[in-house]
Amino acid sequence: MAIDKMNAAKMSSMRIRPALVLGLASALGLAGCASSDYGTVSASSANSAVERGYALAAGETVKVGVFNEPTLTGEFMIGPDGNLALPLIGTVEAAGHTSSSLATLISTRLSEGGYVLDPKVNVETLAYRPVYVLGEVQKPGEYAYSTDMTLFQAIAKAGGYTPRAAKNYVVLQRPTWDSPKRVDLKESVLQIAPGDTIMVSESFF
Repeated sequence: MAIDKMNAAKMSSMRIRPALVLGLASALGLAGCASSDYGTVSASSANSAVERGYALAAGETVKVGVFNEPTLTGEFMIGPDGNLALPLIGTVEAAGHTSSSLATLISTRLSEGGYVLDPKVNVETLAYRPVYVLGEVQKPGEYAYSTDMTLFQAIAKAGGYTPRAAKNYVVLQRPTWDSPKRVDLKESVLQIAPGDTIMVSESFF
């Protein structure tokens, strides 16, 4: 895939789109909805999924490295169908895999196809899905994800809390969850995953 196309896609993913942000808030039913309507989980529980490795998704860019095989090494974007188009082995289903499990899959395909003897494959994510920070922050919107992002960093990207913000919990919609959850922030620092939507509620006390 041409580098200019990947750069254009990356810039598009970082651009704040007000209509999309409002649509997310509406879809989550966050406006005017009490946080008690959601199931509650601890930050440590929410973090466990991130620590196990997040799943890749359409729109993300990965670097596939095959040791001693420069013609098989390059940067590739996961298409809307969740697949990667790779040299020699063709289409590989990438969405839903972690970087390590995708590397194992590519290695298996290269070996079984007789293309590379004992391939050593590494997959690194270069461009992640953005995160969305909504509600009681200074600049609600869409922001670029960075590796090992915490809630504090996400809030900082959005200009910080408003004076009305509730700081002891957030409502979080994670791509791998069926529905939003209220995340209790009292004991642990919340780790943010690519594609997360964070809603900071108004404090009533």
